[in-house]
Amino acid sequence: MNFLIRTLCISLLLIGNFFAQKQRAMIPEDLWAMKRIGSFDLSPDGKTLAFTVTTFDIEKNKGNSDIWLIDTDGKNLRPLKNSEENEANPKFSPDGRSIAYEYKGNIWLCDLNGKNDVQLTNFYTGASGLVWSKDGKKVLFVSEVYPECSDQNCNEQKDKAKEQSKVKAKIITDLMFRFWNKWRDEKRSHLFLYDIEKKEYYDLILNTKFDVPPIDLTSNQDYTFSPDGKEIAFVMNTDKIIATSTNNDIFIVNTSDIKIGKPAPYKKISVSYGNDNQPVYSPDGKYIAFRSMSRAGFEADKYDLIIYNRTTGTLRNLTQKIDLSIGQILWSPDSKYIYFDAPNQIYNSIYRINVETGDLLTFVKDGVNESMIISSNGEFVFFKRQKTTMPAELFSLKTNGGGIEQITNLNGGLLSQLKFSEPETFWTEGAQGEKVQSILIKPPFFDERKKYPMIFLIHGGPQGHWADDFHYRWNLQLFAAKGYVVIAPNPRGSIGYGQKFVDEISGDWGGKVYIDLMNVCDYALEKFKFIDSKNIFAAGASYGGYMINWILGHTDRFNALVSHAGVYNLESMYGTTEELWFPEWEFKGTPWTNRKLYELWSPHRYAENFKTPTLVIHGANDFRVPEGQAFELFTTLQRKGVPSKLLYFPDEDHFVTKPQNSLLWWKTVFEWFENYKEK
Repeated sequence: MNFLIRTLCISLLLIGNFFAQKQRAMIPEDLWAMKRIGSFDLSPDGKTLAFTVTTFDIEKNKGNSDIWLIDTDGKNLRPLKNSEENEANPKFSPDGRSIAYEYKGNIWLCDLNGKNDVQLTNFYTGASGLVWSKDGKKVLFVSEVYPECSDQNCNEQKDKAKEQSKVKAKIITDLMFRFWNKWRDEKRSHLFLYDIEKKEYYDLILNTKFDVPPIDLTSNQDYTFSPDGKEIAFVMNTDKIIATSTNNDIFIVNTSDIKIGKPAPYKKISVSYGNDNQPVYSPDGKYIAFRSMSRAGFEADKYDLIIYNRTTGTLRNLTQKIDLSIGQILWSPDSKYIYFDAPNQIYNSIYRINVETGDLLTFVKDGVNESMIISSNGEFVFFKRQKTTMPAELFSLKTNGGGIEQITNLNGGLLSQLKFSEPETFWTEGAQGEKVQSILIKPPFFDERKKYPMIFLIHGGPQGHWADDFHYRWNLQLFAAKGYVVIAPNPRGSIGYGQKFVDEISGDWGGKVYIDLMNVCDYALEKFKFIDSKNIFAAGASYGGYMINWILGHTDRFNALVSHAGVYNLESMYGTTEELWFPEWEFKGTPWTNRKLYELWSPHRYAENFKTPTLVIHGANDFRVPEGQAFELFTTLQRKGVPSKLLYFPDEDHFVTKPQNSLLWWKTVFEWFENYKEK
């Protein structure tokens, strides 16, 4: 008997090895072969999901977005719109007979079989972001228009005059004159109501220079109808200088008061000086729930869940004593509960809170879970879920505690060919005894008897975190696939560990967080004997790039570094970035009111210590961390004779988003590390 068991075990081992040998390590091209799920919607009867799928053509260097349908039991996957044009943002009509979608700049309708297309909006300036009224008679959408224009003809004439003018100069009179990766110019995003039966359009913020949704710090839903369709809630920032303001507010307007050619008489219901967004009406119509940050000028404050009583006008903070930052808000159909997601260590978990009692229940802890929709009977929540070993797919959650089920498996075939290592985590002691969590990814086909080089990755934000997700730019598994042990720490400033942990990086960019990081590095080298201590590398982007630049001036322990879109000179960064509230919060003022702090934490002031070979990467259209930061760093490295290289993308911004640019990025980064390995 023992012989038979032993023989069976050996056979199973050989079979496992056979299939393991069929797998391979991931390569950068695999990232662009993945089918990427975007927005999705649930049919009113709860039987069908419509969702966008983006696929990429490396040769053409672009992606294409199509719309697919699948039954909620995971069967009958079929295309709704599958053309060479981009179709996006599917939304079932309230009666379930048709699907609205975005196509060629406007909103269209089609039958559930994808046929009988009808153009719903015919706006010269375009229409996007459709929201249906419950009765299906009206819709909301947004469009970028000239504030002084009261009709589409005015917008068209202004555009034509600009195109025909041989003068392309800009006259700028206020901030913020550019944002993220584009110049703002004169147009603003306005909210429109379209009465389908009357075929009439109403600009709800006519003749204002405000934006709906706001230009930044938005949510997944910043305008919506009340259940009876008689009221509209939306988010807007009305401060004079939005470059220094995070003061988004919630406004409401009665639809009966909306007139053509006149601004809507809206009313503000939020009271904080921080960021308020994502108004969601309770199904019974009694409340509006929304997210609120209490501190003005801070973009990474804790989001609390606020309940506005529409009868009394009173506000109630439902999560004041809960140290979680609210993500998406989703009411149960009976209006008794709110589901929400929130960062939770390396996860983005799903919770449910009782609106009356405040009792909290964790529904899904592990993985990164987002974009929830609930069935009309309240029995299922549908959502996107991903892990480091799985790109985002659609899942369902039984609200009675029956567990979760995977619905789509678009990348199953490709994933079956790839060998991944399951993420591990470990904790170390950081500055002042604070506990710091890190992710560890071992190379595929890991052999504990061997020594492996290490890549030490530092995340951006700085109020972000490394998570158990399938990142399409800084993919942990792809870094490991080249034979590296990947260490991804979540030091001070990281979300998911309580607001105090987040707060402790502000005003201290190179302080406690640097100690946290170096302690993680020390621990990893001592604890994990499979790491080759002679071959350790570090890389980071945005704030992570800042920390790479800080490391340059404070230690030479790494063989080589990669600084992508990194902040280098805090004072020049202040004068060229667009969101001024960010540096003013992080460094407690402006360079002329608090110069000492800008000088203390600016990497450029420690240039005399630079020794480590450094690859600098930047995009020309990055207005968040403008390209001058890279030029200053590279110039310094070159003048000091430090081995360095600049990878410059004239057609990218803060991120590298084009397939061929991405392939060059990965090739250059891996070659840089390889150049500085000790044999």
